[in-house]
Amino acid sequence: MRIAVLGAGAIGAYAGAALHRGGADVHLIARNENLRAMREHGVRVLSPRGDFTAHPHVTDDPAEIGPVDTVILGLKAQQYAGCGPLLRPLLGPATSVVAAQNGIPWWYFHGVDGPFAGRRIESVDPAGAVSRTIPVERAIGCVVYAATEIAAPGVIRHIEGTRFSIGEPDGSDSERCRALSAAMEAGGLKCPVEQDLREDIWVKLMGNIVFNPLSALTRSTMVQICRHPATREMARTMMNETLQVAAELGVRPAVSVERRLAGAEKAGDHRTSTLHDLERGRPMELDVILSAVVELADLTGVPAPTLRAVDATAGLLNQRVSEPSAPAPSLAARS
Repeated sequence: MRIAVLGAGAIGAYAGAALHRGGADVHLIARNENLRAMREHGVRVLSPRGDFTAHPHVTDDPAEIGPVDTVILGLKAQQYAGCGPLLRPLLGPATSVVAAQNGIPWWYFHGVDGPFAGRRIESVDPAGAVSRTIPVERAIGCVVYAATEIAAPGVIRHIEGTRFSIGEPDGSDSERCRALSAAMEAGGLKCPVEQDLREDIWVKLMGNIVFNPLSALTRSTMVQICRHPATREMARTMMNETLQVAAELGVRPAVSVERRLAGAEKAGDHRTSTLHDLERGRPMELDVILSAVVELADLTGVPAPTLRAVDATAGLLNQRVSEPSAPAPSLAARS
């Protein structure tokens, strides 16, 4: 299986290294010091499951690679609309695109019945810009349950979790999902093919919608947010409001708020990727995580006052971070 990882940051490089170890023909697209380090030394993975080094092909020019079977997007979601020049050389007639993103994906209402079938979520897909770059027919959904970080250029620290749940937006059983699942599992990852990935999306989102913006607003780790009584109560309220929105869309995640809070507290002094971005002066990935749910609350008539307040304040903070200089949109990889 021929696979390209566009945006080989912490998650992308980890998945690519595992896939290469499992025998897939992997090509990583990276930049700057990360590119140079991986070219010279390979991708070094430090993991409680055992360290290893993989040596996939690494480049900053997708034209060197050409069409592949699958593209894994390791970019931030706000970079999708602008990634067309990098993505197009990798696309053949049957190439699938796997978005390893947080939050609500641009394909969310694709392949579903009901009053919202085919509806575009503006905060995720403004004016259809993402759908034009990545047609929904190419999309394979992906929810990442692995925690990784870049320890040094070319060095990925795997903290916990190996699960990458995938699925077709329309819930169909496809050969392309089965093939990707087999390749991921050959590399030592868990990759279940879910009939309806939307439940996984909301389970993951219950944590992201709370801890990503609150960590940035308070400059705090997950355990600090959980152990401060007022922010813990705010987190509980935000999760309950999120579940109300999900229920109006027909999704009822089989996980309790208290269990999600306990899991977050157990994570300890984990600094979210959003807090890392803020500290580095980078735009934060909040539209798909928070603003999209507020938009869905408007759509379904859910009040969600706490989500709206946090969205307003985090949105202003994000605007201020974005004003001094524009991000380099080409390869701002997710971590």
